[in-house]
Amino acid sequence: MPSTRPVRAAADFAARAEDPDRIRSTLAHVVQAGWCHPQDLHTELRAARLLSRPAVRAAAGELLAGVRSIAEARARDTIEGTDLPTPLWNARLHTPEGAFLASPDAYWPDEGVALEIDSAEYHYTRDAWQATLRRRLRLEAHGVVVVSATPSMIRDSPAEVLAALRALLTLAGSRPAPPAALARGHQQLLLFRTG
Repeated sequence: MPSTRPVRAAADFAARAEDPDRIRSTLAHVVQAGWCHPQDLHTELRAARLLSRPAVRAAAGELLAGVRSIAEARARDTIEGTDLPTPLWNARLHTPEGAFLASPDAYWPDEGVALEIDSAEYHYTRDAWQATLRRRLRLEAHGVVVVSATPSMIRDSPAEVLAALRALLTLAGSRPAPPAALARGHQQLLLFRTG
């Protein structure tokens, strides 16, 4: 049976797809599922000369920035169109002692504010919901304030999500103690030029 590496299959899909959301979703899924590293996917897309296509270039850039889903990509688009500071996407947060806390979808380290995008598909079984609540308790116990939203809220009422983020980011400056959570090992990967 003929087969190929997931990174190549994703590039082949991107070469033929027209819908930007399907391109975003498919490329994000390949990375989120752990089938390849964003840098490897970017290298494959560049070698196939697909980065000249705006939708492919945008999706690859999102993945290099740390975005791992279409809902996160929409949130990133929404936040980039504002005066809000740029967050870290899917940063791994640790206690000062080095214990892992969580990896929120978006995180503002200076303010200690996190955005969590919870879809019914991944968060609303009993066990998943319990895990989500435990993760939030860990974050909040270390001074991180969490804004929760669903993908449909990001898509249909982004102003509400932005208002909540803006309010918490503003309030964070007046907190007496900074959050006790550190984003370790997180960096946005470099986007190589297409030429």
